[in-house]
Amino acid sequence: MITQTGHRGRKPSYGEMMPDGTVPGPFFRAFKHPGLMHYNRLIALVLLVNGAVLAWHLAGGDWHVADGSALSGLGDLIVANLAIAVLIRQQHVLNVIFAAAGRGSSRWPLRLRWMVSKVYHIGGLHVGAALAGTAWLCAFTVVAATARAQRPAAADLTTFALAMSMAALMIVIIVCALPPVRARAHDVFELTHRFGGWTLAGLFWALTVHQTHADPSAWQTWLLALVTASIAWPWLRLRRVPVTVERLSSHAAIVHLDYGVTPAHVTGVGVSRSPLREWHTFATVSTPGRSGYRMLVSRAGDWTSRFIDDPPSHLWVRGAPVRAPIPAIEVMYGRLVYVVTGSGIGPMLGLILNSQLPGRLVWSARRPRATYGDALVDEVLAARPDAIIWDTVERGKPDLLPLAHEVCRDFAAEAVLVVSNKAATWSLVHGLERLGMPAFGPIWDS
Repeated sequence: MITQTGHRGRKPSYGEMMPDGTVPGPFFRAFKHPGLMHYNRLIALVLLVNGAVLAWHLAGGDWHVADGSALSGLGDLIVANLAIAVLIRQQHVLNVIFAAAGRGSSRWPLRLRWMVSKVYHIGGLHVGAALAGTAWLCAFTVVAATARAQRPAAADLTTFALAMSMAALMIVIIVCALPPVRARAHDVFELTHRFGGWTLAGLFWALTVHQTHADPSAWQTWLLALVTASIAWPWLRLRRVPVTVERLSSHAAIVHLDYGVTPAHVTGVGVSRSPLREWHTFATVSTPGRSGYRMLVSRAGDWTSRFIDDPPSHLWVRGAPVRAPIPAIEVMYGRLVYVVTGSGIGPMLGLILNSQLPGRLVWSARRPRATYGDALVDEVLAARPDAIIWDTVERGKPDLLPLAHEVCRDFAAEAVLVVSNKAATWSLVHGLERLGMPAFGPIWDS
């Protein structure tokens, strides 16, 4: 039995039984490799569909470069792909998708629940469509240049200039969004995504109107109007709201917001001190019977450090809270284990405090009471009296995989929800899944 003073530390072994009574085989374990996560599968799916469209047109011989006849089809594919890339990130679209996933049933077969629970990998559609749209943009530019060189009337200078500008801008946006660049220069990623995206939308309007000869009935025009509205809508709901900041320690603070919005579920809300520069998303914690919500902010970079050291009196919020996907899927499992390290308690706090499902918490943190305050730790223990709260200063860092697996076995859990740093989350999620235990954790693509 695991207690707050230790655990047996038995290393889990492959071939152990899954919650549905089956034993994971070698093919199953291979498919749980991080490189084959659902996020990457969705990227591959989008690229394969676009590749199939290209093959179909090439086989049909209906795309010709010399006369510029390929430009129309390429333009349609550009609009369709980039519309998918934008709309799949829209707040209301995400809320619909995550709410639909949250209507799953615990009576469904385990494999189906497991697959549906990976809904938070939906960002793969965004990346795949953006990559495909950029590839079509580059092809459009090459075709326009080639056609213009052979037959100037086939592609005018305006078409070529707009296409070249858009392709160059998309390449810059994608390069700045690559994980190494994004990790080292997050502000650059955010600014190029925001201002580059707005500029790209304007160029799209110019190219679309030019190509359709200002035909308002063209489907491309309607789709572009929808995309533009989805981009503008959150900014039309931009507001500056008062906040109360309760400093728990030099590492963490609780932010109280009450401006007429009380999320019914655990959600993510983006806040900013300078709305045109940078935004940071935090999970909400609602308290039954009280309006507004709380957020836990932990020191994790320049912005959060400034926030804790110099707390603001007001913050900017925009759009609507987005339902958190991982809490939404818990209804598909009867018994859950929550594994949290350090500041990961923030994104999981609303779920831990308000979930009505049987659950067991494992929280590993550096001096949790000194860091997050007695009140917050006591609130967690009141909701989860059997929680394992592991002080890494007193006891050292735990080996999370055998610890989590042992808790799952003792508690007869059906799934594990993990929130930690990127490396630990991926290691624990994929380690548990290779052992046949459904496990879910953020993938840092938001």
